[in-house]
Amino acid sequence: MADFSAPSEPEDPPVAPGAPVQGSRPSRWPRRGRAAAARVEVEAALHELETKVHDLEAKAREIDARIEARAGRNLTKAIFFGLVLALSLIVSLVVFKQLFMLFVAVLVAFTVYELASALRFAGRDIPRIPLVIAALGVVPSAFYLGAPGLWWSFLAGIAFVSLWRIAETASAAMRAPSVSLRTDLAAGVFVLSYVPLLGGFAVVMSAQPGGEWWVLAYLLIVVAIDTGAYAAGILFGKHPMAPRISPKKTWEGFAGAVVAAGVTGILLAVFMIQTDWWVGVVLAVTLVGVATLGDLIESLIKRDLGVKDISTWLPGHGGFLDRLDSILPSTVAAYVLFTLLG
Repeated sequence: MADFSAPSEPEDPPVAPGAPVQGSRPSRWPRRGRAAAARVEVEAALHELETKVHDLEAKAREIDARIEARAGRNLTKAIFFGLVLALSLIVSLVVFKQLFMLFVAVLVAFTVYELASALRFAGRDIPRIPLVIAALGVVPSAFYLGAPGLWWSFLAGIAFVSLWRIAETASAAMRAPSVSLRTDLAAGVFVLSYVPLLGGFAVVMSAQPGGEWWVLAYLLIVVAIDTGAYAAGILFGKHPMAPRISPKKTWEGFAGAVVAAGVTGILLAVFMIQTDWWVGVVLAVTLVGVATLGDLIESLIKRDLGVKDISTWLPGHGGFLDRLDSILPSTVAAYVLFTLLG
């Protein structure tokens, strides 16, 4: 009977241990294994580094949150934008006085617009663009015509804004009750009095011979007041000065403001405006009282309007008025002392 089974293959000859197999290439697996292990180690190191970076970011955010909760603002952003404003001020005031006039005009325009917007949000129907135009007209008049130009342009601005608002009532769509109209007119006068009139005295002073150094001196003293009050309040503040108006303002902070203002005033009087040391003391004591009062007044305005900040245009600061609340009333005090002692 025929055998249809497949012929059996010859068996491979025995291979001695360790002898290479014929027809095969050397194995690459050991090298691939080392590369994979190295890649795993690198990925593990990168993951560990990424974890540490995330931990540092979380700690930084936690520290910023604590500082912001204590101080009421983002300190990093506040310092950055504060330095930008300070450098712009110094360059404009010392290098070329006309640039300072432009610097003040920009600040006045933004501040008037944001304050008018906050008042409109609270129900005062005042025209914002006419207010900005009237405020801008005060700045060059104060610079080139002095105090008389400041007052006349201020009165002209009141007339312009008032007539604009009265003309709006001629339209049926814009007509408002007489009581509302009187309130709107008073709000317009308030905005022009608070921002361009008070700020205009700095422009008047800067245009006088040597006046730019007095402007820089009083501004630096106000900055020292804010910084001293802030630092002392953060470190030692326990007794509120006016809890119903500004809960975070403390007597310890006020003491820090007095010390910082006194030291700064004496140094600036002797080395910058080159006058007697006691002039710096008078300037410092006066500005501490006026700047603190200005800060409290702005807090009252915000409480009346029901807002935390006038605007959010300056990260870390709130609005322009939130940074000028101490400076604006201090401008008048500095101008009076400059007229008497300068």
